[in-house]
Amino acid sequence: MRSRTANRSGIVIRRRVTPAGDIIVTLLTPQGKLKAIARGGVRGPLASRLNLFHHVGIQIYQTPQSDLASVQQAVLEGALPKLAEPERYAFAHLMAELADALFQEGEFTEQAFELFAGALRGISHQPDPEWVALVMGFKLLGLAGFVAQTARCARCGADQPAHPDPLAGQLLCGNCASLPAYPPEALDFVRYAVRRSVRASIEAPVPTEQRVALWRALERFVTVQVGNVQSWRQLVPQPQAGVTV
Repeated sequence: MRSRTANRSGIVIRRRVTPAGDIIVTLLTPQGKLKAIARGGVRGPLASRLNLFHHVGIQIYQTPQSDLASVQQAVLEGALPKLAEPERYAFAHLMAELADALFQEGEFTEQAFELFAGALRGISHQPDPEWVALVMGFKLLGLAGFVAQTARCARCGADQPAHPDPLAGQLLCGNCASLPAYPPEALDFVRYAVRRSVRASIEAPVPTEQRVALWRALERFVTVQVGNVQSWRQLVPQPQAGVTV
């Protein structure tokens, strides 16, 4: 295998600075995920370009002996400054963590890139970034093949389940459930979020007070099916005293 140079365009979904001042980044591109290193990057112009959520065009160089491609050049192709706002950042970070966990090189690549890019734009521009994140979280999971059981009870197989599953984030029937049924709006979303278009879901937001249960369902489903995602620690709301969710 010979050394090769390639040009790629993608969105930074993970960024880490090493003690030596190198920047290790993971990009989601239309060709799949790409991990690369910018050696000494924190001391040069690459530091401001290879930031989380930036859309960049990079030139990489890789030898047969190297595990990581080296970033030779980087050009900023797009940025969404509003994602730095506290009320939006946590939701964007969750999308990046999900994309990193769900997609690999050559898997669902073009669709995944477009869906993820659309999620960041929506979180940046829409007045209700929380709702955008909920919708796009379910859509990203569906694209990767992770779809919750909603037509039948996840435990006994009974038809038309309507109760949250606190352990696995799916739906349970009344006989198997320990929690109250979802309100109609939240139940409709859980059942059809993956199959509906993004536009249809965005235009029919679930009331804010019903979203705590949706976040908990999404967190449990992701944890069981995909693995641990750190963003839940600062994102998933905690129930108030005396409130059942």
